[in-house]
Amino acid sequence: MCIIFFKFDPRPVSKNAYRLILAANRDEFYHRPSKLADFWGNNNEILSGLDMEEGKEGGSWLGISKKGKLAALTNYMQPKLDKDAKGRGELVTHFLTTDVDSFSYLKKISSEAHLYNGFNLIAADLNTTKGDVFCYYGNRGVYGLSNSLLETPWKKLQYGKQLFVDVIDQSQDLTREDLISELLKVMNNQECQLPDPAIEDQGKDYILPILNQYAAVCVRCPGYGTRTNTIVLIDAEGNVTFTERSMIDEDVSQWKTNTYHFQLQSD
Repeated sequence: MCIIFFKFDPRPVSKNAYRLILAANRDEFYHRPSKLADFWGNNNEILSGLDMEEGKEGGSWLGISKKGKLAALTNYMQPKLDKDAKGRGELVTHFLTTDVDSFSYLKKISSEAHLYNGFNLIAADLNTTKGDVFCYYGNRGVYGLSNSLLETPWKKLQYGKQLFVDVIDQSQDLTREDLISELLKVMNNQECQLPDPAIEDQGKDYILPILNQYAAVCVRCPGYGTRTNTIVLIDAEGNVTFTERSMIDEDVSQWKTNTYHFQLQSD
């Protein structure tokens, strides 16, 4: 389970406003090996965490490049997975390393979507001469985004979106550090949002025994749950602040926070 909230404003009218405010949780098995977010690629121009699961090495769930390419992924919750399907994390890293624009990339992915288990993918081109572009593709049909389709009315998604909006409404009056702090509070909210017929219907019988643990913005189950919070801020001048808060040693009481600052490169 993962969840993403974002506000996209390509032409903010105020110097204190942001072109992008994005907050995301990565929910995963605590024992699954991964690398914390850091720069990689040619000239260290791509910033993301990396999956290190055997056979899925090098995939990611969220990343951004200095050239302004951004991608974020959530899995589509489904009762049965195809074990032979391709790793979905490569969808993020392939976009970050290609020169193909976001729309063309998602159009290409749509022709290969059957090779993957269910997913939602956001791809964006920021700081281009054509302006900022955000594109979305989900291979199970078809701005809050969880483990169903875009804007599916899961209660946890609606509740988290309202918390996110409440913070956004204050964003121009908060320091950057305080804005990040408030967004992290939103992403770590563990208030269970039940009953929820929509999530029950999608998850079928397998979700019912653990529904009360899944039905919050921050998921906390034995051995599985929210292990990474990511906040991405891009201001009117293209300055990026990327903050990652990650669980350490599979211990929900130990976390490490790293923040990176850089400016988007112009085309």
